[in-house]
Amino acid sequence: MPIYRAPVEDFRFLLHDFLEVEKHRDLPHFEELAPDLIDDILTNVGKFCEEVMQPLNQPGDEEGCRFENGTVRTPKGFKDAYKAYAEAGWSGLSAPAEFGGAGLPPLFTMILTEMAMSANQSLAMYPMLTAGCYDALIATGPDWMKQHIVPRMVSGEWAGTMCLTEPGCGTDLRLMKTRAVEQPDGTYKMTGTKIFISGGDQDLTDNIIHAVIAKIPDENGQIHDDLSTVNFFMVPKVLVDEDGKVGARNAVNTGGIEHKMGIRGQATCVLNFDGAKAWRLGPKPVPPKPGEKRSSSAGMAGMFGIMNEARIGVGIQGIAIGEVAYQNGYAYAHERRVGRALTGAKEPDKAADLEIVHPDVKRMLLQARAFVEGGRALVCWSGLQLSISHSQRPEAPTAALLADLMTPVIKAFCTDMGFEAANLGMQCYGGHGYIRDNGVEQFVRDARINQTYEGANGVQAMDLVGRKLGRKGGVAPLALFGALTTWIGENENDEALAIYVKGLKRGVENLQAATLWLAQHGVANPNDAGAGAVDYLRLMGIVVVGWMWAKMAKLSVGKDDPLHKDKLMCARFWMERMIPECPMLLERIQAGSENLMALE
Repeated sequence: MPIYRAPVEDFRFLLHDFLEVEKHRDLPHFEELAPDLIDDILTNVGKFCEEVMQPLNQPGDEEGCRFENGTVRTPKGFKDAYKAYAEAGWSGLSAPAEFGGAGLPPLFTMILTEMAMSANQSLAMYPMLTAGCYDALIATGPDWMKQHIVPRMVSGEWAGTMCLTEPGCGTDLRLMKTRAVEQPDGTYKMTGTKIFISGGDQDLTDNIIHAVIAKIPDENGQIHDDLSTVNFFMVPKVLVDEDGKVGARNAVNTGGIEHKMGIRGQATCVLNFDGAKAWRLGPKPVPPKPGEKRSSSAGMAGMFGIMNEARIGVGIQGIAIGEVAYQNGYAYAHERRVGRALTGAKEPDKAADLEIVHPDVKRMLLQARAFVEGGRALVCWSGLQLSISHSQRPEAPTAALLADLMTPVIKAFCTDMGFEAANLGMQCYGGHGYIRDNGVEQFVRDARINQTYEGANGVQAMDLVGRKLGRKGGVAPLALFGALTTWIGENENDEALAIYVKGLKRGVENLQAATLWLAQHGVANPNDAGAGAVDYLRLMGIVVVGWMWAKMAKLSVGKDDPLHKDKLMCARFWMERMIPECPMLLERIQAGSENLMALE
C-alpha cells in the first residue's frame, strides 16, 4: 500500500519563515494566529489525513462509487471518515465564526486542502465543494439561507455542489439549455440536465445544496444565447423553507454516475432538474429598457467567485498528487536494488546498489520535489496576497491584482506539473509502477482529471492571455514585473545568491519579451495569442515558481540544517533545469499561428 506523510515541517517553514505570518496580525482573521495554534492545526490536520483519510484511498479506488436503484453509494469507510472530518471542525476552518466556522484565513483552508488531497483526493473533494458552495451563499444568498442553510454546511451536516456543465455546454455558457422560470411566489422552476457534477449525489449527508447556473427566459418566454440571461441559483436536494424547516424531496434526480479512469471514490453524477424549486441568488436583474443592452446578472459574481475558488483548489490538487507520488517514488528508490553506481559500486557487499544512486532517478525525484515545494510556496504566497487584498493596507489593490493573475497559473501550471510529477513517481517503480497492487498508478489516473475540469488548462491559458494580461491597460502583469524586478534589484549584488538571481533574471527577461510580443501580435491576429497561450502560461509558471525558490534560497543561505540545505538543492535544480525552458517557450510563442492554422 502507498505511504503518505504530511509535510508539516515544510508548512511550518512557509508560515513562519517565508510568509512570517506573525507580522501580519493587522490582516483579517490573522490576529489570533499564535505559533502554538498554528502548530496545533498543522499537526492535527496532518495526523487526520495520514491516519483516517489515506488508508481509504486505494480501497476506495478499487471499490468505487455505485449507483443502485437511483441511489449513490460511496466506498466503504467514506461515510465514517466524512463524519469524523466534520466533527473535527475541518469543514469550517476558514468559515466565519458567525456561521459556526473557525474564522481562520483562507490560507489555512489551502493547507488543509493540500494534505487532504494527497491523502485521498476522492474523499477530500466532497468537503472542498461544500466550502465553495457555502462561500457562494454567504456572498450572494439572502439572510434566511445564511441563517438556516450555511451553518449546516459549515458543520458538515449538509454538503454542496457546483452545477455548471451540460451535455452540450461546457466552457461556452451561451449554449446552456437549463432554464429557470419565475413563479408567483418569487421562486423559480428549473428544468434541464447537468453532467459531470462532482458529489452530485452521495450517502454521506442527508441534504445537498446545489449551486446551479441556468438561463431565465425573457418576457416572451425566449432563451437568449448571450450571457445576460445566465443567472445563479440555490437548488436543494431536499426542500428547505425560509424558516429553516426541512420539507419534501425536491425534483432533482440522479440520472446515473460516470465510470471514470480516476477519482473513482468521488461520485460524478448526471443530475436532472425536473421542474425543481430554485431560489435565485443575488439582486434581481433589472429588465433593460427598449434598445438597451442586457446586463449580466449581479448574482453571477457569486458563480465566478466559486469557480475561482475551485480553480485554486484544483491547482492545489496538482501539488498534492505530486507530493504523494514523490514520497512513494523516493521510498521505492531506497528499497529497490538495480545495477551499480556509474562511479563504482556503493555497496560492494550487496548484489546491486540502491536505485537512488542513479543520476536519472535523482533527476526525476528532484523535478517532482522542486515543483511540489515551489508550487506550495506560490499557493501560500497567493493566499497571503488574497488576505492583503481584503485589508486596508495601501498595497491591497496590487495584492488583488497579483492574486487574480495567479489564479489561472496555479490551476493550469500546477496541475500540468502535478501530472508530470505523478508520472515521474510512478516511473521510479519501473514495471512495478504499472501494477495496481503498488498503488502508484492511481496517482497518475487521479492527477489526469485535474488538468481538465474546472476549466481545461488550455482555457486557463486563454483566460490569462486573452483577459488578464490586457485588462485595465495591463496593470496586473505590470504589477508582477514590478515586484520581480524590484526583488532582483535588491539582491543581484549578493554573491551568495548569484545563481538564483541570475536564473530568475533570465526567466523574467524571457517572460517580459513574450508579454510584449503577445501585446503587439495578439491583438492584430488573435490566433497568435491562442497559439502561444499554453506556452506563455507555462513560462509564467516557471518564472513565478522560480521567484518563490529565489526567495526561499535567500532564507536558506548559510544554514547547515537538512531543511535549508534541501531548499538550496531544490532552488538550484529549478534554476538549472527548469529556467532553461524559458527561452525555448519564448521561441515557440514567437513562432505565431500560421503553421498551426494550416491544419484543415
